[in-house]
Amino acid sequence: MTNPQWTAVDDYFTGTITPADEALTAALADSTAAGLPEIAVAPNQGKLLHLLAATQGARNVLEIGTLGGYSTIWLARALPADGRLITLEYDPAHADVARANIARAGLDKIVEVRTGAALDTLPLLETEGAGPFDLVFIDADKVNNPHYVAWALKLSRPGTLIIVDNVVRNGRVATEHPDDPAITGTRAMFDLVAAEPRLDATAIQTVGTKGYDGLLLARVVDGTE
Repeated sequence: MTNPQWTAVDDYFTGTITPADEALTAALADSTAAGLPEIAVAPNQGKLLHLLAATQGARNVLEIGTLGGYSTIWLARALPADGRLITLEYDPAHADVARANIARAGLDKIVEVRTGAALDTLPLLETEGAGPFDLVFIDADKVNNPHYVAWALKLSRPGTLIIVDNVVRNGRVATEHPDDPAITGTRAMFDLVAAEPRLDATAIQTVGTKGYDGLLLARVVDGTE
C-alpha cells in the first residue's frame, strides 16, 4: 500500500529538516550496491530514532537487526563519546557492509557489530553483563519479535525505551493471518506487551516512503509507577 502523496511529504520533510549527509547517503548507496534489501528506515524515521535516543540520554544502546548500518548511524550519533552501541546482525555479508558504513561515519569506536542469530547472541550479552541498555531498537525478523522484546526486557532497567519497527504491516496486524509468520509474530508480541506489567506502551501508525506501517514504543517501569 503506497501513495505518491506520502512520498512527497516525506521528501519535503527530509529536504527541509532532515538533510542528508555524506555518511548516511553513502551508507544507503553501498547497501544497495551490495544487494541488501532496501528496507532501511526512512530518513525522517532515522532522525526520530536519533531524537528519541538523545531525549532518553542514552549511553548504552542495543539494536537487533543491523542491515547496512543506516539506523545504527542515526542512533550512534546521539550517544556521548564514551557511549556504546551493540548491534546484532544475522547475515555476515550484511554485517560487513554495516561495519564499513559505520567506520566511514567515524563511529566504529562506539559501535560493535555482532554476527549471528540474535537469539544466540542475546544470551551472551546477558552472560557478559552488557546491559542494562538505555534504549533497544528492534528491526529484525518479525516472527521472533516476542522473543526479542522478552530479551530486551531482560537486558533493560526501569526507564529503558524499547522500540519495535514494522508493527502495522499494511494494516494486516489488525486481523489474523495464520499463514503469515510476520503477522503472527507481531500479534504475539503485542499480546506479550499487553500482558507485561513492567511495560507501559503505545503504538503509532506511519505512512511515507516506506508505505503504511508503524512503531511500538514501550517504556520499562518498575511496577510502582
